[in-house]
Amino acid sequence: MDRQQLSRLAHAHHPIAAPLADGSVARLLDRALAGQESGRALDLGCGEGTWLLRALAGRPGWRAVGVDLDAEALTRARETATALGVVRRIGLHHLDAREFTAKEPFDLVLCVGATHAFDGLLPTLAAARELLAPGGRLLVGEGFWEREPSQAALDGLGAVREDFADLATTTDRVLADGWTPVYGHVSTAREWDDYEFSWAGSLAEWALDHPDDPGAVAAREAADRHRAEWLHGYRGMLGFVTYLLRRD
Repeated sequence: MDRQQLSRLAHAHHPIAAPLADGSVARLLDRALAGQESGRALDLGCGEGTWLLRALAGRPGWRAVGVDLDAEALTRARETATALGVVRRIGLHHLDAREFTAKEPFDLVLCVGATHAFDGLLPTLAAARELLAPGGRLLVGEGFWEREPSQAALDGLGAVREDFADLATTTDRVLADGWTPVYGHVSTAREWDDYEFSWAGSLAEWALDHPDDPGAVAAREAADRHRAEWLHGYRGMLGFVTYLLRRD
């Protein structure tokens, strides 16, 4: 079972691949799209297109483009878009987000929980800058240290201390790079717990329901490993902030 399939199964009951509740997603989108009856949105690392499909729902003047390396996730995004009646307003590209280019800029660019595709926050901001229209907005989600990480936290994340900073330093870096936060959301402990229990639980439940599948053992092992790394490692240490940014 490859990493992409594991991720799809793990997000079966939490399609937003970040510790964000549905209400938080709705508020972030409302702020990001406020005052604009029409426009073009781009999601870099869109997965099954959940952000974009929610953005298009009830906003007939908006069009969207999603980019992801997971072909199966894009197929599901297209199927959902068809069911929702918005498939003609969304384009989906099976492509490395770093390689995506466009002839026309976008009014909203999203990269929430996918900055690893660009090797970090600042490279993500640089990529988004090239794709954003003047006056456009960027919705970007990134991890930060709630408190000094333990070695168990670093081991569980496969990270080093320098991979993230605290919230103040992370925000200062965004400002220094020429962006102004016009809104933001820090994920709560409840959102984190819901996300992590759902991630491990969805994967474990699939393994229980498909004991004869060749991938069942790998799925159960991944679920158990992830749960342990979270509970015994980074729980309460790794935070997540979603910024709504505009260029200076």
